[in-house]
Amino acid sequence: MTEKDKEMQANGQPDPNEIDINSDENQSGSTHLNDAVQDEGALEKAQAELEELKKKYLLLNADFDNYKKRNARERIELIGTANREVVTALLEVLDDADRATQQLEKTEGNEAVKDGVLLVFNKLRNILYSKGLKPMESLHQEFDADLHEAITEIPAPTEDLQGKVVDELQKGYYLNDKIIRHARVVVGK
Repeated sequence: MTEKDKEMQANGQPDPNEIDINSDENQSGSTHLNDAVQDEGALEKAQAELEELKKKYLLLNADFDNYKKRNARERIELIGTANREVVTALLEVLDDADRATQQLEKTEGNEAVKDGVLLVFNKLRNILYSKGLKPMESLHQEFDADLHEAITEIPAPTEDLQGKVVDELQKGYYLNDKIIRHARVVVGK
């Protein structure tokens, strides 16, 4: 042993030529291996948590998109139903206007008054049609209980009118492709 080695031993430093199997430095290698295994387990756990959080995020995002779509659809329906009440109330006025128009066509004289009244009635009709009102075509159509309200049945004037609408007592209407009033009809039997 050289003097340097003796000096190192005296200071408590191990001899670099000697390897102690039970030393802390050699055990640290196995500790690093245990740490690596623990880190790998923690990594797998973190990845599993990440996947779970991704799934929750996607579900939450999908729920929010569905909420936005449902909310937009409900707004559109609300706007449509708000118009529905006003238009339904005006249907009686429109019926009266149609009856008055028929009477005006039968009368003679005072063409200026007749034209003025017809102009007002047409304006009312056009405004309602622009808001989504659409008349139901029922005359000579097959009777459909979903669309028509049968008031009575009469013998059909011709064979091809059996089971069909012979006369329309009150016109039916759609508002934005939804029935707001069924047509009252007479059916041929």
